Amino acid sequence: MIDRATVDRIYAAADIVDIIGDYVTLKKKGVNYQACCPFHQEKTPSFVVSPSKGVFKCFGCGKGGNAVTFIMEHEGVSYPEALRMVAKRYGIEVEERAMTEEDVRRNNDRESMFALNGWAADYFAKYLTGTTEGRSVGMAYFSQKRGFTDATVRKFGLGFCSAKGDDMSLAAKAAGYKEEFLLSTGLALKRESDGRLYDRFRDRVIFPVHNISGRVVAFGGRTLRTDKSVAKYQNSPESEIYSKKRELYGLYFAKKAIQQQDYAIMVEGYTDVISMHQAGVENVVASSGTSLTTEQIQLLHRFTRNITVIYDGDSAGIHASLRGIDMILKEGMNVRVVLLPPEHDPDSFARAHTAEEVHAYIRENEEDFLSFKARLMLREAGTDPIKRSEVIGDMVRSIVQIPDSIQRSVYIKECARTMDVDESVLIAEVARKRAMQSGDGEVAEFVRRQQRLTREEQKAALPPEPDLTKGGAAGSSEEALERELVKYLLKSGHKCFEVVEGRNVVQINIAEEILQSLDADNIVFSNPVYESILEAYREKWRELGTGVEVPAQVFVNHPDPEVCNAAVDILTSDDNYVPSEIWRRKDVHVESEGEILAVGVPKAIMLYRSKVVERMINSVRERLKDEALGDEELAECMMQLSKLNQVKLALSKQSQRLIL
Repeated sequence: MIDRATVDRIYAAADIVDIIGDYVTLKKKGVNYQACCPFHQEKTPSFVVSPSKGVFKCFGCGKGGNAVTFIMEHEGVSYPEALRMVAKRYGIEVEERAMTEEDVRRNNDRESMFALNGWAADYFAKYLTGTTEGRSVGMAYFSQKRGFTDATVRKFGLGFCSAKGDDMSLAAKAAGYKEEFLLSTGLALKRESDGRLYDRFRDRVIFPVHNISGRVVAFGGRTLRTDKSVAKYQNSPESEIYSKKRELYGLYFAKKAIQQQDYAIMVEGYTDVISMHQAGVENVVASSGTSLTTEQIQLLHRFTRNITVIYDGDSAGIHASLRGIDMILKEGMNVRVVLLPPEHDPDSFARAHTAEEVHAYIRENEEDFLSFKARLMLREAGTDPIKRSEVIGDMVRSIVQIPDSIQRSVYIKECARTMDVDESVLIAEVARKRAMQSGDGEVAEFVRRQQRLTREEQKAALPPEPDLTKGGAAGSSEEALERELVKYLLKSGHKCFEVVEGRNVVQINIAEEILQSLDADNIVFSNPVYESILEAYREKWRELGTGVEVPAQVFVNHPDPEVCNAAVDILTSDDNYVPSEIWRRKDVHVESEGEILAVGVPKAIMLYRSKVVERMINSVRERLKDEALGDEELAECMMQLSKLNQVKLALSKQSQRLIL
């Protein structure tokens, strides 16, 4: 773990214009810089960099943050990795927590394995183009059979391993690399007979596998022999630096295009990815022939929620992959399917078409996954009632995976229409399966709707719910009100507004008013990011004292990237009303900032408290529906509910006064 002092030095040294300027062309406009956003496609610049605040913000797609979070977004790396990248740029030594001897050994071993893989990738690439064997066998395959250009070969680091069994191993040892790392990376194997090393990838063309940061973690080797006894592909084994379930081939090269186009294309193999990239379609990744894993999906989810899976027109593997797509749905992603013409796979289709033609074909032929699955399976089931019931059960299993209740509802309706099934039957079955899987709250609600109420007397005895919706603002969600209170703290916490108490005008500090109100009720924000901002503000405010502005850098350079992004979003939001000088010259009264705060702050506090009370009331009401509740517990709940409703009524009256 990087210690806070080192993190502070990194942030102090980081020049946001300097760092972002390496990725986009920034043009000075006033005190800030502008550019077209690197995270989405646009023609008119809406991406702004503020050197004075040390933040960036895109007013088109909404992304914002500091220099470190920009590196995280653009490079797709973790927060510690981004910190190290910035530190390296400015020559800052990164001090981390004291590591045990085992930590040090393991870290050194990992770095040695990365170094060896990097050397091996260069070795294979040079052997491909710099030797007679490499050119006549490897380059002939890449250029003549696959149609890869020299630029494509260089981009993906393609190579060749000599047919002589130990050339690479001997060269690696001569270069100073240890035998133990040749074995642990899987680049070499050891003969049992004499203990000598031999190359795992001998006589194969080489496809390096890069992780999301661009480091080589593994290799895939394809034989060019026609001998059926020889495995077509040989891949690196699992190791300290490589887990096949956590890597997607081509993601390092595709991540920028995926972010800009907001969708990823999923294909099957190495050459599918490379041919698509060469054709100009760069938002493409592959699972490299392995079954799709949750870790791979989550990795891709960092860049987009939209996936289009491309199948060969006559692919026999469609059924086998359907279960994997259910996993994508479970992660809350949107999945579409494209079937290529029968004579093509992604590799051949990309080589036969331009990028525009490939994208056009996808747009015209992609189909929602569940619609595709229903159509495919119903066609195969025909009129057989048993098979059709199995298809319906399979569709329900897919719909159950979808976390969003609205999206589930839409799919249930569509599935009921397509399969000619009563919608209520599907609703009940989806609810039952979700209850079995996760105890989903909506299931209990569904069941309750199907049951008769047995406590009508108790229900009638409950006090009426006061209306807090008058005035238009009370409908705000609890989270939205938490954001509003955080906004007041970050932008105006050090300021005061005036209230009249009797004959006196009293100055009320905004931060003090908000923090004391929350502390008096022991309220903790439900949104963890806003709660982190609140805690950071409270700590700094106590240190500096009332009336002193808490520096924005406390939040912009916060060690939690989510806190940083939320703070930047709030600090750069253009929601402050600035009175026009024209109105002032015409002697028309316009509310000052102080007048706006005098109404806005108390109202936000009151509305938020009412939302918290409302949540507590709902919780008690839910408890009252429990048939197993004893008499004492029932009486306790009724008393608690009565008190809460009194508080709510008082807040309602306060709301009317504030609105009027």
